[in-house]
Amino acid sequence: MNLGFPELVVLFILALLLFGPKKLPELGRSIGKAITEFKKATDEVKDTLEKEVKEEKVDEKEKELKG
Repeated sequence: MNLGFPELVVLFILALLLFGPKKLPELGRSIGKAITEFKKATDEVKDTLEKEVKEEKVDEKEKELKG
């Protein structure tokens, strides 16, 4: 999803009208924290999957050598 500058301006104006200038910084911080947590969670899942795949390959190689 690519947003250009005009779309971002429209979204900012809508957010400003909906939430007001006092709530907007708080909303931005909350969204930023949520995005950071989501990225951490996806990185953890990715790392776990890569580790499992690597271990599975090692196990297969060991079986080939023994068998």
